[in-house]
Amino acid sequence: MSNATEHQAPAGSTTTTRQYRYYDLVLGAFVCVLLCSNLIGVKKVTTVDLPLLGLVTFGAGNLFFPISYLFGDILTEVYGYARSRRVVWAGFAALVFASFQSAIVVHLPPAGFFAAADATTGASPQAMLEWAFGATWRIAGASLVAYFCGEFMNSFTLAKLKVLTNGRMLPLRTIGSTVVGEAVDSLIFYPLAFYGVWPDDQLFAVLIANYCIKVGWEVVATPLTIPIVNWFKRVEREDYFDRDTQFTPFSLKV
Repeated sequence: MSNATEHQAPAGSTTTTRQYRYYDLVLGAFVCVLLCSNLIGVKKVTTVDLPLLGLVTFGAGNLFFPISYLFGDILTEVYGYARSRRVVWAGFAALVFASFQSAIVVHLPPAGFFAAADATTGASPQAMLEWAFGATWRIAGASLVAYFCGEFMNSFTLAKLKVLTNGRMLPLRTIGSTVVGEAVDSLIFYPLAFYGVWPDDQLFAVLIANYCIKVGWEVVATPLTIPIVNWFKRVEREDYFDRDTQFTPFSLKV
């Protein structure tokens, strides 16, 4: 990038202190997509008939969750692993609070009319609320662990590939990091959340389908991802290389 400045972490630290124009907006967009993906449609499993593939079953919420990996690509590729790490922690805190709030709201005693069955659906508003937002501790815990591990593996892989390729082959880095990050996310979440609850064949089918959808989404979006990443590099005048970065996830230092 002719208008971007290549930076790397000095030994013993992670990033230089400077202000960016869009970093906070990318952070907010990342957390928004993450929360929406985990709250809207997360419980719905859908089956669609696709050309050449036939019937494919997958979790509906996974249609939009891969967008968070686009923001993850921008964060690590442009701003570096340390600043991406702060965003991952912000997303983790948001998910923890959302799970806590959902548990409190769902379990508060409902008013009489809210607990009464609807004449049309036969279900009460309280029952529908519990179904939509009453995630068990197992599902909530699996989601948090899978997100934490998957996002950090995505960021770590992208940062390492950038150094190994000396900043070349951006599509390889974005797709390769998604392949690794989504594999970790899927292999952790579905067994932790649904093993013994869903039939094994259904669990495996949904896991594979969702993983392929997420990775396929990244591949299809790559022609859009590349100019977006390059635009951020140009306007931020930043092209960060994590050559001496401390890659521990348990830090908020930048």
